[in-house]
Amino acid sequence: MGGLNLQKTWLLLLISSLSHTLFAQDKYPTPAGNPKQLFYLQRNWNTNTIVCELNAKDGILDAEDPVKVFWIRYDENGQKEDLSFIQKKFAYGMKTTLLEKDKYEMRFVSYKNFPMYLMKGNNNKFNVYATINKKMAILQRIFIKLNGGTVWAPKVEYFEVKGIDTATGKEVVERLKI
Repeated sequence: MGGLNLQKTWLLLLISSLSHTLFAQDKYPTPAGNPKQLFYLQRNWNTNTIVCELNAKDGILDAEDPVKVFWIRYDENGQKEDLSFIQKKFAYGMKTTLLEKDKYEMRFVSYKNFPMYLMKGNNNKFNVYATINKKMAILQRIFIKLNGGTVWAPKVEYFEVKGIDTATGKEVVERLKI
């Protein structure tokens, strides 16, 4: 009888640790209250969050630099902080290319294989669109699972993208291995 209880205990511990690993990003803070926010990015190293927001002043988009990227340092005092030069040039900076009026292709400088598009939707509001599970979606969140490596060369296990399917209005999620 004692052996069976020990097996159940180990099984519960295993399931508990797996569920924490699989769904840990759901416990991270969600940036809110920023009407210019397009989407945000989080990593499993800490809860500090990268926010990508529309770079517009008085309703006019900055055509040279349409997206502003910055930190919310939740692990410190929750303050907003600009990216460092190194972070902009090698990690979280955004390269944007004007495709046509009010439509830009966007890619992170550190990973060029995931194109995103900044453009106006049917509501005449700018959103970032990406292909998620072969569906066009309004991007909401990117979560990066890092597994070792260094600050200069982190090992990315996967990244997960989440958004709203433009055709159905339903949430779509896709986990991509690198």
